[in-house]
Parts: sequence; structure tokens; C-alpha cells
Amino acid sequence: MKANIFTLLLCIILMSCNETKKTPTDKTTKEVDNTEAVKTEPMTFKNKGHELVYNLTQKTGNYQTLLNKKDVVYTYTYKTPKGEIDISTEKYIFNGELSYGAYSQHQRTLPQLEGLIEQGYDGSEFWLKNNGTIIEDEAALKRVAFNRPTNFYWFAMMPKLLDPGVIYEYLGDKTIDSIVYDIVKVSFTSTDNKPTDIYQLYINKNTGLVDQFLFTVADFGKMEVPFLMKVEYEDIEGILIPTKRKYKSSNWEAEVTDQPWISVNWTNIKFNNGLKEAIFKK
Repeated sequence: MKANIFTLLLCIILMSCNETKKTPTDKTTKEVDNTEAVKTEPMTFKNKGHELVYNLTQKTGNYQTLLNKKDVVYTYTYKTPKGEIDISTEKYIFNGELSYGAYSQHQRTLPQLEGLIEQGYDGSEFWLKNNGTIIEDEAALKRVAFNRPTNFYWFAMMPKLLDPGVIYEYLGDKTIDSIVYDIVKVSFTSTDNKPTDIYQLYINKNTGLVDQFLFTVADFGKMEVPFLMKVEYEDIEGILIPTKRKYKSSNWEAEVTDQPWISVNWTNIKFNNGLKEAIFKK
């Protein structure tokens, strides 16, 4: 009988020891191992074009890089060959793609309005103010509905090239001015069968960066004749931003016309400003 009691006690003690060994530390170790396995899992690419774009975002930063920065404030300057100038203070929150622009000068954008104009997108509604007064004009609001997502997309374009619904097509390589480029066509799935913009990226084989790209403007029906955009990068807090840009009409071989360039520059770029969503509401 004593032997049976001793055996029972021994079993209980051994079971207690086994339970003690199942500590949070052991669980954490297993979770770390699994996390590392996920991180080292190779990326699955749709095609060579997708792989090239992915590699590009490893250099410029991907969209998670922008999300980590929370928001951005910068000065946007647009100048046409005729000397028309737009200057706006742009503010974005990356989570939700909220967008605000305060135009101190707008000789190209809504030039019929005098004084300060403010444009905003709060995640669901586009709005416009002129000297603090709400503007409900349909044509003016249509322009806002183009400007707000367009300005945001230009700023975040390189990271957003990995967005869901992006279609990649590798078109081969080409030498331009002694530089060899991989050419990737980027288009977008359409849920309403409306035409979407097309981008043709020229990725420098030496740097892995986009030096220039062709683009269309579907919202204004400009699909047949593209524009060529040339860019220069600046490292802002570890993110490569194409802060200097110029574009003009081209063809699909990236041969530009003799027209003068339109310039777009971004300056005074500052991330993580603690912007509140109230800024983006009407």
C-alpha cells in the first residue's frame, strides 16, 4: 500500500515538473522561430516585371515604410512653360491616404478663384474652400477630386507600385543616352470597365531606380499620347523621394517632343508631424 502511495506521489511530482517547463519563454522562442521562418520565406513574383518593381521598393522604401512615418508635410511647386505657378502646402496621412493642400498661389489650379484655396479629402469626401468659405461648384470639386489623389499618388508612387490590383508586364530592355534600362509596363485592374492609367517604367540597370517613366491621364481621356516624366531623388529620413520632376509630351518609345518641360518640385519635406484627422475634414 505504501509503495502504491509513493508511486502516486512520484507521478504527481513528475507531472508538476513537466508543467513547470511549459513557460512563456518556451512559447516565445517558438514564436520567434516561426517569425524568422516567415521573414526568410522567398517572395513569389508574378513575372520579371513584378520582381523588378519589388527590388525597386527595397531601395526607395515600400508602403509600410511610409506608414511607419505616419504623415508628411511638404511644399509643392508646379511651373508651366508659360510661367503659371502653383504653390501649395501639402499634408497627407498615409493610413487611409488622407490628403490636404493649401494653395497660396494657383495660377494653374482654379485660377478663377482669388486668395487662399484649400482642398481636402477625409477618406470619404472631397471638399474645397476659398478664403475659408466652402465652395460647392461641381466643376471645381471635380478638379479637387483629381488633384487630391493625384498629388498623393505622385508622392507615394514608388511604394504604391506594389499595391494590390497592379498588373506588371516586362517589355525588355533599351539603351537611352548610354544607360541600359529594364522597361516594365504597369497598369491597374478596373472594377467598372473604365480606362485606367498606364505607366511605363524605365528602371536603370545599374541603380535599380526609375530614372524616367511614361504615363497617361485617364481622367482627362489622354490615353493615346503619353507624357514622359524624368525624376531626381533625394534621401529624406531614409526614404528615396523623387523630389525633382519634369515632364512633357512623348510617344511610347520615350521620344519627347521639342516642347518645353513642365517642372514639379517638392521641398521642405518633413515626416511624422503628428497631424490630426480633423485637418482633413471640411
